[in-house]
Amino acid sequence: QVQLVESGGGLVQPGGSLRLSCAASGKIVSVGDMAWYRQAPGNQRELVAKISKTGDADIAESAKGRFTISRDNAKNTVYLQGSSLKPEDTAVYYCKQTILTRRIPFDSRDYWGQGTQVTVSS
Repeated sequence: QVQLVESGGGLVQPGGSLRLSCAASGKIVSVGDMAWYRQAPGNQRELVAKISKTGDADIAESAKGRFTISRDNAKNTVYLQGSSLKPEDTAVYYCKQTILTRRIPFDSRDYWGQGTQVTVSS
C-alpha cells in the first residue's frame, strides 16, 4: 500500500509565496514522474508542473515564471514553490506520483495525494 501525504497549504496574501510538499511512503520499488495539479471551484483539474525522475521539469504556461517544481528522490518527495501568487492561484493542489510497487516491468501506476487548499486573498 502506498500513501501520499501533502503539506504546506493555507492562506497566502497576494504577492506572497508558498511551498508545498508531497511525500510518498509504503511499499515502493521506484518512483517515476511526479507532478502537481490544481482544481479551483467549478473548474477541471489542471496540471501545474511535472518533473521526471532525472529532474526534467515542465511548467504550465499559467505558472511559468512563478512556480518551480523539485524533487528529493531519496525521500520520495516532490515540492512546489510558488511566488508572486495571485487570487486566481486559489485552488486545491494535488500531487501525483507514478510508483512501481512490484518488480514487474511497466507495472507502475499513478497515486494521488489527498489535496491541500491554497487560498490567495488579502
